[in-house]
Amino acid sequence: MASAKGLLKNTFTVGAFTALSRVLGLVREMFQSRLVGAGVEQSAFTLAFALPNMARKLFGEGALTAAFVPVFKGEVESGNLESAARLARSVMTLVLLMLLAMVSLALCGVGAIARFHELFGFEDSERLRLTLSLVTTLLPYMVFICGAAFGMGALNALGRFKASSFMPCLLNICWIGALGVLAFFPGMPAARRVKFVASAILAAGGVQMCFILFAMARAGVKPGLSFSGWADAKVRLVMRNLWIAAMGAGAIQINYMLDQFLAQKASPWAAGVIGYAERLMDLPLGIIGVAFGTVLLPTFAGFFAKNDYESAKNALSGSVKSLMFVMLPAAAGLFALAPEITSVIYEGGDFDALATKRVARALAMYATGLGFFGFMKSIVPWFQAQNDMKTPLHVSVWTVLLNASLNIAAVFCLPVEWRHVGLAASTVLCSAVGCTVLVALAIKKNGSLGLSSCIVPTAKIASASILMGVVVLWVKDVFQAFFVQLCGTDGTICRIAALGTAIAVGASVYVFCAAALMPNELKAALRRFKKGR
Repeated sequence: MASAKGLLKNTFTVGAFTALSRVLGLVREMFQSRLVGAGVEQSAFTLAFALPNMARKLFGEGALTAAFVPVFKGEVESGNLESAARLARSVMTLVLLMLLAMVSLALCGVGAIARFHELFGFEDSERLRLTLSLVTTLLPYMVFICGAAFGMGALNALGRFKASSFMPCLLNICWIGALGVLAFFPGMPAARRVKFVASAILAAGGVQMCFILFAMARAGVKPGLSFSGWADAKVRLVMRNLWIAAMGAGAIQINYMLDQFLAQKASPWAAGVIGYAERLMDLPLGIIGVAFGTVLLPTFAGFFAKNDYESAKNALSGSVKSLMFVMLPAAAGLFALAPEITSVIYEGGDFDALATKRVARALAMYATGLGFFGFMKSIVPWFQAQNDMKTPLHVSVWTVLLNASLNIAAVFCLPVEWRHVGLAASTVLCSAVGCTVLVALAIKKNGSLGLSSCIVPTAKIASASILMGVVVLWVKDVFQAFFVQLCGTDGTICRIAALGTAIAVGASVYVFCAAALMPNELKAALRRFKKGR
């Protein structure tokens, strides 16, 4: 019970700071959509920023964290903090050297493309020059964010979740500050604006890394470079698992880059539109799904280090129930209110009604997969905590191949205005397939996971969520018409009031249905919330 209470408390901590980061991210996107729009400049920025994001997921909070945390946690559980600190310094040195080499090679490649673009099959255009300029600025951000993500993993393994959870907020604060400066220069071209934002992101990376290294030192793990101990068995284990996990994450990121490329082929605006939709979907996913995933990896690693499989299974089943209790109604709400949410958050300035319609279509499709996206954050750490990187790798490769095939079909078979929706649908379907396969393999590996206890509660939650979504679809236009008549105009305040009222009604319907269909589960969820707080 104590371990369950600790899991919920840590999840609440991570969720609270992640919520702050996501809210700041939404503020950032509201500024960016109005100052940059959803055109070619935003698409170029989205493509350029995808590269450091890919490195972050490959060698930062993705593969590196998965490979490092279980081994580091084992050292911490044994009570040898100095040995854990030496391990951290050795691994961090190796990774930073590797990243510096990768960035140098990538910058050389970008320079070659800029100079000999015709040999690579690229036409000389403003769009190409802008993209390459943004890539050149943002590539060094890889080193900063991966170093910061490594520190986040170490802090999470030490149970210091506050500093690691706050760190992403620093990027959004710097980003919003840069956009605030741009607001004073309304005549500046959009291309110059995205270049200024890219420079601010690079500076924010340095701030993030310094902050997390300071937090590590305060936690008793003094950071620094270490060129000894590379032959240690634990260092070799981390690096071996890193490459295996990186191949799995690499398959996913290659697929993501393929999605971006196909989105460019689908239409010039598709990549930017999908990016805006993903930001909105990331709000509930980041607050709940990522929070559980962040806490579960070190939690599972601690249980497996003590061979306590029963506690690990209880933690998994308990997290899934709590996850679905929030994720499914969030999915229903996003699906029902996609146009209204998109309009309130993004529409204005260079972001017009057509862009709202396009983003809302993608958001509604992504919403149908929110439960699968969240569950994936919980089941993958089950394998990673056991130093099993190969199983997620194999599943990733097969789902990537499936996703690539579906994406190609969507781009070449669907109408132009629906191709980006087909890309989102492919992501949802492949996530569902990946979750199913991973659960089957986990049962084969460890026996029953205790997930059968989640079936009935999840069915009840789904029923309550669907009913809530139907009610919201029915009443949202009524509220919109009411506030238009009350205000005398269809302005931003009117749309915000109508959206807020619809959300409040939806939440009330969900709580009422939850109390009627699953009173015990609702009481348990409230108790878990109080304990977590």
